[in-house]
Amino acid sequence: MPLPIALTAGEPAGIGPDLCLAAACMPRSWPLVCFADRELLRARAQQLGLAIELHDYQRGADVHCTRGRLSVSHEPLETSCVPGQLEVRNARYVITLIDRAVDGCGSGEFAAIVTAPVQKSLINQAGIPFIGHTEYIAARTHAALPVMMLTAANLRVALATTHLPLRAVSAALSSDGLLHILQILSRDLRRYWGLAHPRIAVCGLNPHAGEGGYLGDEELRVISPAIEQARAAGLTVDGPFPADTLFVPRQLATYDVVLAMYHDQGLPVLKHVGFGRAVNVTLGLPIVRTSVDHGTALDLAGSGKADAGSLVAAIDLAAQMAAGRESV
Repeated sequence: MPLPIALTAGEPAGIGPDLCLAAACMPRSWPLVCFADRELLRARAQQLGLAIELHDYQRGADVHCTRGRLSVSHEPLETSCVPGQLEVRNARYVITLIDRAVDGCGSGEFAAIVTAPVQKSLINQAGIPFIGHTEYIAARTHAALPVMMLTAANLRVALATTHLPLRAVSAALSSDGLLHILQILSRDLRRYWGLAHPRIAVCGLNPHAGEGGYLGDEELRVISPAIEQARAAGLTVDGPFPADTLFVPRQLATYDVVLAMYHDQGLPVLKHVGFGRAVNVTLGLPIVRTSVDHGTALDLAGSGKADAGSLVAAIDLAAQMAAGRESV
């Protein structure tokens, strides 16, 4: 039996617990261990009318894939939780779930980690510096450069910068940094997706990719030199392309992944294509990590209206990546 996948339940007042329970009700071929407060899951299952057997996880014991049964690594809440109502005292609990799951992946206890959404503002309100899962897990695993990539159907979009104000993006870009990202993309697409020669398209930063420097010179100073260095190293990379014409079917069919320069340059297109079924992947880590493509949806917590499609897709992709990693 393969090593289990660690599934963190995320913000307890959000839809994370609902999604974990919904995933447990579906057929699956890979064992799961959910990191959460056991009684929170039990109460939420009752509220949702789900008949689920919750079993305490024991390291070394078999974790079954039985539909309607979920192994739980219990971590108690700091205080009671009401669906849809944030409670800052539970912020440390959310971080503890991530820490325990990531450490378990690092030690070889788990094959991968899949994360349900968290409320970043609440974690920071509790005095815990937190930009996002991507950056936090990278620091926890001592990864030099995490690369956020979302995938939906045949479309993959990676980000050169992640959770930054738009005014800070240009200063955050460097030729060395972009070259490193291109190397990580090429390596991990080969490793996890079996692509012998990944084809990477790179967006420009400015409208019309700078139009020869008249609308900004980052393409000339930073992006093009990185592409040239990547090509010299044997990578298949083209660009920089104007982002408004790169995301058309004829162009996309030529490439395996698009590297966008900032969060809202590439992700609106991907989420239009596959919101609710897309998966957030962190590349460049020593462990496998995937996540959902949405937030905590506090207004849907406990309602039974939350769609578990993205979480199920994230679990399936994590299993695929873990299997690919083991075969290398």
